[in-house]
This record gives sequence, structure tokens and C-alpha cells, in this order.
Amino acid sequence: MHQYLFFIGDFPIRAYGVMLALAIISGASVAYFLLKKDGRGWHEHIIDFSITVAIAGLIGARLWDVFFFDWHYYSNHLLEIPYVWQGGMAIQGGVVFGTLAGFWFVKKHNIDAWAFADVFAPALILAQSVGRMANLFNGDAFGHPTGGNFGILYPESTLAYRTYGNQPLWPAEIWEGQIDILIFVALLLFSSFKHAKGQVFVLYAILYSAARFFLEFLRGDYVNLTMGLKSAQMTSLIVMIVGMCVFIYFGYLDKKQQALTEANEAAIESPTKQKKRK
Repeated sequence: MHQYLFFIGDFPIRAYGVMLALAIISGASVAYFLLKKDGRGWHEHIIDFSITVAIAGLIGARLWDVFFFDWHYYSNHLLEIPYVWQGGMAIQGGVVFGTLAGFWFVKKHNIDAWAFADVFAPALILAQSVGRMANLFNGDAFGHPTGGNFGILYPESTLAYRTYGNQPLWPAEIWEGQIDILIFVALLLFSSFKHAKGQVFVLYAILYSAARFFLEFLRGDYVNLTMGLKSAQMTSLIVMIVGMCVFIYFGYLDKKQQALTEANEAAIESPTKQKKRK
């Protein structure tokens, strides 16, 4: 595990930054492929869209971590808020800010927001998986001590080591990255079957939130509790409940629209049959 890959003069090239860049490139590449295959011409916007969402997502991830997880520290160290290399990027903030920026972008270009989100969702979770590799190299988003002789030992230069010392920690970020790959596969599989518009993206939110809820029991980088749960767990729980309601609602709307379409087709077809009989 190396936080610094190499130096250009005195300027360090950090593994964290390289992996974040690869996460964005990976997500954008998969999104381009899926959108081009979709055939509605939206792939032409993917570069500008990815840059917009990536910038908003990075800002959101940082601010979410600062204000919801570590404000007790950063309230006294305001100048360190931009120091992302110290660790501290909350993926939930990245998803929220990135989604808002993405919604603004597609509306600006007259793109169907929910249809676009459905196609983009698998690419998003893949980018998150690669992004967890950045956390591993940087020694943040780590687990708490395993209490045994198994787990990850982090270098002395990492936040994980400064927090727990030379103790084996649960590989929380590794497992999250692996689960993200499984969600990626599940979304591709689900999208290949008939579904209501918006359900793929909502399913992404539900599955990721469920995974994050349980993985938080292993995380050791913060311990802020609300009603006995960490803040990320509370957020995940809310997203799961709202997501399941929206998923069912979208399915209901789709069936209602199908029934209306079939009724209209039957009404048009009936006079035509009567004319043929005459």
C-alpha cells in the first residue's frame, strides 16, 4: 500500500488522486457504452455530463464528510477543509450533489431524466467500486479493530494508523468495493428485463443503501451515533424506505399507463372492425 506513487520534483502523485481519476474514467466509459447501445444519442453528452457530475460529486462528498461526520474537528480547522488527501470523502454526499448536478444537466439538454438515470446507474456504481480502491490506498474509510490477528495493517502515514495504531482492522472499504461490483451486475441484469422507467436507478439507491447500512457496523473512521445508529446508517435507512415506496409507485404508474394504452388501442380498433363487417 503506497499513498505516494512517485514525485514530480516536490509535487507528489498520490494513489488516491489517480484512483479517483480512474473511477471517473471507468464510470464515464461504461456510461458511454450503455448510452450508445441505448440508441437515443445521449452518449454524445457523456463527457460534459461526467465532468459536471464528477466535480459536483467530489465537492458534495467532501462537504458531507466535513459537516456531518467531522465538524467537531473542522470547525476549529477551517483552512483544512479542502485537504481531501487527509481522508474524508462521504460517498452519500457525492451521490446527492452528483445527482442534483446531473438532473440540472439533463434538463438543460432536454433529456428524459429518469430514462437517462436508468441507463447511467450501473456506470455510477462501478465508479464507486473503483473509488473505494482510492480509499484503501489512502488509508481512510477503514474498519474498526477485528480483535484478532486477521485484518488490514495500515502504514504509519495513514489516518487509520493514527486512529488505531498497529491493530488489524476490518477491510470495510474492500468489501464495499466488491459488493458494488455485485450491485453493478444486478443492475445490468434487472435492466435487461421489462421494468418501469426510473426503477433501475431507484434499485441502485436501495441496494447500495442496504449494503452501506450493514457495512457501517464494521466502519471505524467515525462513531457519531443518532438513535443508536451512525449517521450514514440513518441516511441509508431513509433512502431504503423511500426508495422502496418510489420503486412500487413507478411500477404502479407503468401498469396504469399500459392499461390506458391498451384501452385506447381497443377503442380505435373497435370501429375499424365494425366498418369491415359492413
